[in-house]
Amino acid sequence: MVDPNASRPSRWLLRIARLRVTLGFVVAPVAFLLADPTYSSIAMGGVVGACGVALRLWAAGHIRKSKEVTSSGPYRFTRHPLYLGSGILGVGFAIAAASLPVAVVVLGYLAVMLGVAITVEEAALRDKFGSTYDGYASGTLEASSRPFSLEQAVRNGEHRALLGFIASLGLLSLKVWFGSIV
Repeated sequence: MVDPNASRPSRWLLRIARLRVTLGFVVAPVAFLLADPTYSSIAMGGVVGACGVALRLWAAGHIRKSKEVTSSGPYRFTRHPLYLGSGILGVGFAIAAASLPVAVVVLGYLAVMLGVAITVEEAALRDKFGSTYDGYASGTLEASSRPFSLEQAVRNGEHRALLGFIASLGLLSLKVWFGSIV
């Protein structure tokens, strides 16, 4: 017998998904407190994180959230470029923080939260778009050739990821600077 709700995530996954942003606001200060950055670690992490920001920006310039199954830009290569970009951003932050406890906290948070978000999102896309999403997920949906739109990326709020990353590097830099004058 086929379970008609098989694609629906469990209630606890939905609860965790709803807590993603709130928990991020808890994890961030802990990460900053445990960070032991240097200017070199900030530079290296900044380069890695910038790659994550760039991937997120590219993806946000293609996606039309809740309106279609996007198959242009980075969506031709990976089903979740926004989450992949977030993961790369997190790795960049962990490198910039130069602290094993920060790496464990940040990467653990990302592994759990992005895994949950992907599960919940895929179930929602299957519910909304059915066989079109299944075709995309299996790689049989033809990729579209829509061009990148900076206006779309801004409409999707992607500038916030860039500003947040710049702010985090700035705070880490202040921690190095204040540590060097004490």
